[in-house]
Amino acid sequence: MRAVIFERYGERPEVRDVPDPHPSDHGVIVRVEATGLCRSDWHGWQGHDPDITLPHVPGHELAGVVEAVGLRVSAWRPGDRVTVPFVCACGTCASCATGDHQICERQTQPGFTHWGSFAQYVALDHAEVNLVAVPQDMSFTTAASLGCRFATAFRAVVQQGGVTAGEWVAVHGCGGVGLSAVMIAAASGARVVAVDVSPQALALARKFGAAECVDATGTKDTAAAIRDLTGGGAHVSLDALGSPATCAASVNSLRRRGRHIQVGLLPSPDGTTPVPMARAIALELELLGSHGMAAHTYPPMLELVRAGVLRPDLLLTSTITLDAVPDALAAMGTAPGAGVTVIEPWS
Repeated sequence: MRAVIFERYGERPEVRDVPDPHPSDHGVIVRVEATGLCRSDWHGWQGHDPDITLPHVPGHELAGVVEAVGLRVSAWRPGDRVTVPFVCACGTCASCATGDHQICERQTQPGFTHWGSFAQYVALDHAEVNLVAVPQDMSFTTAASLGCRFATAFRAVVQQGGVTAGEWVAVHGCGGVGLSAVMIAAASGARVVAVDVSPQALALARKFGAAECVDATGTKDTAAAIRDLTGGGAHVSLDALGSPATCAASVNSLRRRGRHIQVGLLPSPDGTTPVPMARAIALELELLGSHGMAAHTYPPMLELVRAGVLRPDLLLTSTITLDAVPDALAAMGTAPGAGVTVIEPWS
């Protein structure tokens, strides 16, 4: 099969033929019809993820058709249209037993713990607990966006953030996750303040429901700007980008007893990130992490997509081929871009 592969961190990936994968007893092989280009893939390529072993094929946000099934798989068969969360659960650990598959103690992640979906085929483990059926009327490009960015934003806003109608929600960083969060929070009846350095990203945020926008390039103190716009601070604030600056701004933008949700990864040389804990203590803030979304919790989100309340298809801003991935991946380091880019490996 053709795949995007890199042999050293930070060096330009190549597109070349590699061996086809084979299913484990409890797994499947999926023919990848669409896969998203996500900032997490850039982090992995840069060496920020300890689970990656070189050489490596990235890609974790996918949809496609089951090509082959393992001996112990009975719920799925070749030809089924599927997607999958980027966190694949084992289904048997203590966390899985309580339904918290997104923090499985033995989780696997395509594109991180093993070769991923920037390829024509990808292996997925524990298919019985991880695969999600893609409705016949949903395109593969739309379904591919659900597994990481959109589902991650849905859990962060709805399940972790507990956003309710009338609340102010600040979203720091309007890439794929951030724009998804804007759309989901607005659909929940919240008033959204979007923050980004890109005029294009802010324009998309307004299109998807943001009531206010803050240009972080021309604003010295984005947290203060949010507090002014919201009359005291956001009820919920998400760092959807992942940097020390956006994390601190998110916490500092909250009102009393507000909720900060950390979604974006926070790589740092020493593994630490400064957080304004004095404010968290004084205002009794909640600081929460959000890590993907379990496959069994997809139905409410899929129903909102089916009903047209949520439109992840509108987040798609470009479609590229495998051959274009090396340049697109490299560009994410300096220009994260706006919206969602989807790769179609067979085109």
